[in-house]
Amino acid sequence: MTTTPRRDTSGARAEILRRIRHALDETGAREDNDAAPAAGAVEDHSADGTHEAMIDRFAEVTADYRAVVERCGPEQLAARIEAALQAHQVGSVVIPPGLDRDWLSAVTADRVEDTDLTTADLDHCDAVVTAAAVAIAETGTIVLDHTPDQGRRALTLVPDVHVCIVRESQVTPDVPGAIRLLRPAIEAHRALTWISGPSATSDIELNRIEGVHGPRHLHVIIVNG
Repeated sequence: MTTTPRRDTSGARAEILRRIRHALDETGAREDNDAAPAAGAVEDHSADGTHEAMIDRFAEVTADYRAVVERCGPEQLAARIEAALQAHQVGSVVIPPGLDRDWLSAVTADRVEDTDLTTADLDHCDAVVTAAAVAIAETGTIVLDHTPDQGRRALTLVPDVHVCIVRESQVTPDVPGAIRLLRPAIEAHRALTWISGPSATSDIELNRIEGVHGPRHLHVIIVNG
């Protein structure tokens, strides 16, 4: 009987743990070649185009997950939200309590305010519109930390369509950067929802099935600012 030597993954594991420790470092100390912005801030590289490239990367990777991704200015946002809802033939949309109402000024669908709606109530809503906490360029992931402009977790798990607004300033390069930005939510013990495209899974024959664990449709609007 022959055995295959087990691959040594201790080095990779150590590197992952090192990066997590650096992301959560209490002192803020970093090696010179591993410098990072303080929690709550995104490093601005707009002058040399790096930040713009990072946003382009986020849009590209997110679209690869079969999400619809578009970009606009603040003055166009209300119209883009309405167009997204119309594209999915939305008749009713649930609204988190802290969402900017100016964003909804063009919405013609029935607006349902979340006042502790039951799961059955949410199941009768076609869509939800939320803000976001952080977006990760490297993985195309959106993170919600469920502040009032995002609402409670059930809002983004039950309706079939999720229209999510991401500000350019919320895009960060990688997961360690996201962890630093999310630190206040982590310390407050708030739930975090990590979204990489529409809900998708595979059956035993590896056929892709969407909508089993959340929305079948993710529409991301990236806003300047």
